[in-house]
Amino acid sequence: MADTQETAPRSQALAHLKFARVGPRKLRRVADAIRGLTVREALVLLKFSLVFASEPIEKLLKSAVANAENNHQMETEGLYVTKITVDGGPGGSYTRRLDPRAQGRAAFKRKRMSHVTIAVGHTPPANAPKKKSGASIELSTVETRRRSVAGPAPAKRTRKEKPPADGASE
Repeated sequence: MADTQETAPRSQALAHLKFARVGPRKLRRVADAIRGLTVREALVLLKFSLVFASEPIEKLLKSAVANAENNHQMETEGLYVTKITVDGGPGGSYTRRLDPRAQGRAAFKRKRMSHVTIAVGHTPPANAPKKKSGASIELSTVETRRRSVAGPAPAKRTRKEKPPADGASE
């Protein structure tokens, strides 16, 4: 019975990353930057960002595009990042490493984990993502300003040389 039923073509393709050894706050910073972009723009942004957390999201985005092409027969051109969520994993658990504290006490180190889900599709998200205040994955404007204004570094100051001992002057 179920063999004759045809399934409707999917509008989205998903990819999941579970138990990533990166904290959710670090991954959310990158996720907010690519939400709603085209896949091509998102891959360029992730490739050249200097943030450590962009690498696992880049691999996951490539996996979602491959799922769209191979599993759901979707065209890879014109895909958008329609949904991306970052949830905390079991990172509240403690590893067996200790952190020394005051008065001879010790605290366990918390190693956070994350679960990330990306959905890509041909329709752009209905509501455009708002620009949120906080950290972005580009260089800050202050850093950019410093690089453009400063130019080359100033030359080092040297000590004044002592006059020759014999009294001859140049």
